Amino acid sequence: MGITGRWLRTVAAAGVLALGAAGCGGDDEDSAASATTPAETSTPTPTPSAEAAQDIVALASATPDLSTLVSAVQAADLVETLQGDGPFTVFAPTNDAFTAVGQDTLDTLLAPEGKEQLTDILTYHVVPGELTAADLENGQELTTVQGGKLQVSIEGEEVRISDATVAMPDVEASNGVVHVIDGVLMPE
Repeated sequence: MGITGRWLRTVAAAGVLALGAAGCGGDDEDSAASATTPAETSTPTPTPSAEAAQDIVALASATPDLSTLVSAVQAADLVETLQGDGPFTVFAPTNDAFTAVGQDTLDTLLAPEGKEQLTDILTYHVVPGELTAADLENGQELTTVQGGKLQVSIEGEEVRISDATVAMPDVEASNGVVHVIDGVLMPE
């Protein structure tokens, strides 16, 4: 099953969990805490009817294939920024994309002394404004929050952002749009 199918299953399952938890009623925090995992208690989960009401971080947190990205965003102290008003366009690498970088490199980036480099890499994945797949054009150059440039190339149905392929476009959030990609983009 591709990432799109896994993501849609995750969103649907999270919605069922959220609706089920809401239907339990009562204000007993202990029973609510015992019915959820730590990830569920730290961020809201999307529901099918309110998916676009979730910010970028909440959507990523509800997607198991983006858990490494969420950990990196937390390590770089970018959570509040990506929960802000935006709008932002985020090219979100999957866990497999981070694995391809190598565990030693990833460990170095996630360590406190790697925070500055990690911030540069993560902000290189963010473009100010909201760009849907329909807004992207072959040969287009995008300026990232980090200040670097990303190249858009479109060949048939395949959309590439620099060296990564868009695996799932146009995941709408309340403060922008996320395009899931299969590679980690590295600034020069």
